[in-house]
Amino acid sequence: MNEILFAEETVEETFVMPWKVLIVDDDEGVHTITKSVLKNQVIDGRGIEFYSAFSGAEAIEVLSNISDIAVIFLDVVMETNEAGLEACRRIRDELKNDLVRIILRTGQPGSAPENEVIIKYRINDYKEKTDLTASKLFSCMVTAIRSYQDLINLEQSKLGLKKVIEATKTITKKKSIGLFLEGILDQLVFILDSSGSNVSPERNRCYTIECKADKRYRVMSVMSDLAIAKDNQFADLPMDIQTIITDCHRERCNTIRGNLYAGHFNFGKEQSYIFCLAGSHELQEIDKNLLNIFSGNINIALDNLFLNEEIINTQKELIEKLGEVVEKRSSEASQHVKRVAEFSYLLALDAGLNELDARLLNSASPMHDIGKVGIPDAILLKPGKLTVEEFEIMKTHAQIGYEIFNSSDRSLLKAAALIAIDHHEKWDGSGYPNGKKAEDIHIYGRITAVADVFDALYHHRCYKPAWPIEKIVDLFKDQKGIHFDPLLVDLVLNDLDKYVAVVNVD
Repeated sequence: MNEILFAEETVEETFVMPWKVLIVDDDEGVHTITKSVLKNQVIDGRGIEFYSAFSGAEAIEVLSNISDIAVIFLDVVMETNEAGLEACRRIRDELKNDLVRIILRTGQPGSAPENEVIIKYRINDYKEKTDLTASKLFSCMVTAIRSYQDLINLEQSKLGLKKVIEATKTITKKKSIGLFLEGILDQLVFILDSSGSNVSPERNRCYTIECKADKRYRVMSVMSDLAIAKDNQFADLPMDIQTIITDCHRERCNTIRGNLYAGHFNFGKEQSYIFCLAGSHELQEIDKNLLNIFSGNINIALDNLFLNEEIINTQKELIEKLGEVVEKRSSEASQHVKRVAEFSYLLALDAGLNELDARLLNSASPMHDIGKVGIPDAILLKPGKLTVEEFEIMKTHAQIGYEIFNSSDRSLLKAAALIAIDHHEKWDGSGYPNGKKAEDIHIYGRITAVADVFDALYHHRCYKPAWPIEKIVDLFKDQKGIHFDPLLVDLVLNDLDKYVAVVNVD
């Protein structure tokens, strides 16, 4: 029988940060006794690490360098009769440390009356050294540490809630679903980082999963070691990740198991997304509360975004249909407006416009010739060349289109107005209706002009046959800096195959 060998199993030990305790006393024996009594004690799963100072000034120096000391055992009389009280004042007022628990220990109670110093110096406990037996020392230590931990939890909750608010604001500023989804993982990590859970891309893996109604899952991104990988298959994910994702999707609620978090976010009726974080530490109660609050906010924001996208898509479809009506009236192919929209979108991105502006141009550009509704059929449908008088009437379609949309306060229709009036302007100022030059022509108009002419030349029109691509390229080279923005011409010609693929759709 073949011998089966197994690698030796190793268990990684988890380091737990000890409680930090500062002993401040000019009597070295007090330090020795305190450490001897408390050194082996474990409080809520954590041991104790001691720091020593022999004067009030030394105590301030230690606290200036170590911010997470939980408890101070503080003598009153040291280098001066009120050195301890002065140290209290500086800790609270100068160092602004209201979290550390200060236990005042004095061998001369008359020099520091209890009622007065507790109120004035904001100390947390007052003990005479003669009263501090080993058991009482341990008891007041436990009380002080738990009080400190409660304050830390409150601070973390406040910070976490503040981060939830900031994260929600950041996310809701993203107006497209793609940008919205990209931001959620960053904000989840940002929130959990406030609670000390060490959930960060350097030490953990974060997953974005698209969920379909038929229980198909698509891995949109995996973030690890500050890099985002795509093209991952769901079946390739670790089994515990697959399990929590499928359970989360089935139950349609946030799921937390140990160091795994899966957040469920709806987008419309048929689609949802799950964001999964695999942390290096088990998530605590504070993490769960913050995640639930954030998830609730994001689900509301996603509902609003879905409704907004529904409105935008409806507007876009109506605009495309209206644009098609205009094109059909002039006996042109209705696909022209869709091709111009896609061409304009790609060129806008290549020209450096952001995603939102490029999408706005994509939605508005189909309306570039809407003003043709005001042109008589005898001119609009004339198969031959227009007379000078007829062409003057044809040119009015730019102003008509502008006036149709410009009275609206909607950004989409405002953009359509700009495109309508500027897409026949020319770089050298010889265009119409206003003879604008160069960058005085709105970038939307300059981009749409390139898209409109390129597509019109590529396809058959009632007044001309389709041009071969070589002839179109020659025209754009010839009209670079005359009719068209030279930068836009270079962008198209340098990536010609991409743009030809757009206009090659019937």
